[in-house]
Amino acid sequence: MDDIPFLRSLIRNIPDFPQPGIQFKDITPILADAKGFQTSINLFVEKCRDANVQKIVGIDARGFLFGAAAAYALGVGFIPVRKAGKLPFTRRSHSYTLEYGNNVVEIHDDAILPGERVALIDDLLATGGTAGAAAKLVTDLGGSVVQAIFLIELVALDGRKQLPGVPVTTFLQY
Repeated sequence: MDDIPFLRSLIRNIPDFPQPGIQFKDITPILADAKGFQTSINLFVEKCRDANVQKIVGIDARGFLFGAAAAYALGVGFIPVRKAGKLPFTRRSHSYTLEYGNNVVEIHDDAILPGERVALIDDLLATGGTAGAAAKLVTDLGGSVVQAIFLIELVALDGRKQLPGVPVTTFLQY
């Protein structure tokens, strides 16, 4: 069975969520399906291994699911980039624009060491605001974002433009 059509078959489209006009791509069927979850993690791991990453940054919240599993499989550290107010230690913040509003993400000040090779992982690339903000936080700490990997890309929203100079990989395009 080809991995990409199989994963695509597990994605649910939810119209008008979380607000009218948004076509939400629901990944929970992938998570619930053992083969689907394993297949998706294997795709992330392969890309991270190719980029020789030292840490994986997972973006709040669904990026945690894929990022932590990939970090475990690779034997590298996992760093959460969280929405504002969720991290307990000293942190850096960056604000960004979403497809349907504004938000702020944060990272612990000691999460990334200067020169570390980092892969960003999230479930979906839409406008790129969240991923761009996460990349900015990594580079502000002296890390190098060597790969940004997403399960899904909403191509028409051109989110890649928020990650200039960063190789972007997506497995499913809509």
